[in-house]
Amino acid sequence: EKGISKVGDDITGEFKAIVNYGVIGLIQYDLGEISVEDLSAETVSGMYDGKISFVKNVMLDKNHDYGEAWREMSQESFVDLILMKLMRIRQILQNDGKTTISEGIDSNYVDIINYAVFALILIAEKKQN
Repeated sequence: EKGISKVGDDITGEFKAIVNYGVIGLIQYDLGEISVEDLSAETVSGMYDGKISFVKNVMLDKNHDYGEAWREMSQESFVDLILMKLMRIRQILQNDGKTTISEGIDSNYVDIINYAVFALILIAEKKQN
């Protein structure tokens, strides 16, 4: 909003962090009570790669179904959607993980990751042009 960042974190780095945090969230969701610290680096790396592959396939399927509507969206729109999904996750957690009609926590993480990836694609394309 201020146009200048004194911290030095750029928007691209922030969207990359959102992707990584989303993948970590998916892994932790699958693990449940098991602590990530109890797993080997190889195991966690394999889980990370598996989640990235899954999320990419979901993105490609949704892109097929909806077309590339995301290309018309702004960074602000992606941020709003990500914040909305985070609020939804928070509501689900406050409801002990129960949902009545909406998607679960994992689906919300997948959407968050995909919104961040869409933003990164648009940023990269803008830099190339």
